[in-house]
Amino acid sequence: MAANGYHVVNGVSRPLKPGIFAPIPAFFLPTTEDLDIPTFETHVVRVAQAGVGPLISGSMGEAIHLSHSERIKLIHAARRALDNAGLTHVPIIAGTGAGSTRETIELTFEAATAGADYAIVITSGYFAGALAGNRAALKAFYVEVIEKSPIPVIIYNYPGASGGIDLDSDLITELAMECPNTCGVKLTCGNVGKLTRIANAVSAPDFNKLYPRKSVDAPFLVLGGFIDFLIPSAYVNGHGAITGLANIAPHTIVRLFNVTEESRKDPTLIHEAQRLQGIIARADYTIAKASISGTKYLMERLYGYGGLPRKPLPPIEPAAAQSLWDHPHTQALVQLERELSGKLSE
Repeated sequence: MAANGYHVVNGVSRPLKPGIFAPIPAFFLPTTEDLDIPTFETHVVRVAQAGVGPLISGSMGEAIHLSHSERIKLIHAARRALDNAGLTHVPIIAGTGAGSTRETIELTFEAATAGADYAIVITSGYFAGALAGNRAALKAFYVEVIEKSPIPVIIYNYPGASGGIDLDSDLITELAMECPNTCGVKLTCGNVGKLTRIANAVSAPDFNKLYPRKSVDAPFLVLGGFIDFLIPSAYVNGHGAITGLANIAPHTIVRLFNVTEESRKDPTLIHEAQRLQGIIARADYTIAKASISGTKYLMERLYGYGGLPRKPLPPIEPAAAQSLWDHPHTQALVQLERELSGKLSE
């Protein structure tokens, strides 16, 4: 792996491990929509202390609404906050997808220099009409970005944010085999069959021998883009999830991951894993329908910060916000999070 400037200065190795990751929201000052860096730093540390890895400038982080300089400011801020909290071992994943291949590569270099340990790249969807049916062009995009990136790259498959482009399991597996600088895939397509096929390929006994990674710190992780199918994912050798719900209930979701992993060795734990999965799956479905503004509203209720998304994303309507908070699926998750975090009085 070509180390970025931060690694060279500090000599810190931050391996990418299976687990739970949260796409951290970008927080904005209410009157100017400028970045609210102190709130961002507070939240990055909050989720990391719960055992959740931070992903900066993802979809939940409104990356499409951020300039290059703002994305870089957030990476610097995250690294500074983690280090100041004694979390120097926690890696940073940064979203670096952009409209063109050229700009994506440029932004990936900037992110690496700022302190990102890994990049996650979404397919450019503006010209989806020309790209969606052109497998060679889609593969060429990822091959060039991955080969030129100074840090390992996670493939981000999210048809809803890339003009409907949906990478299939064959293409993703090819990229895993042919590009040693890949370190995983996030499947926000929610396709469990696709996850199963990719996980089966990369967990084969001879995969690492035949297709070694460029960095020993960066194995190929197969990650769900939602948390409502974590148990099925784990039992087909998936590696966790990148989930917006971890911003609201990090302790609960980490607990689900840990119990599920333990249940693979101790089957008596599967019932507890199923109980947790049920609560989380219902809440994930309910809260996801309220989008970014709903998540930020719940954070405001729980943590005292959240605020509004950047325009043109609208705020959640007051009646819908109260309904979301009062919903039994939300309240069940909130109660469980309070129990597991030890903050029953909040």
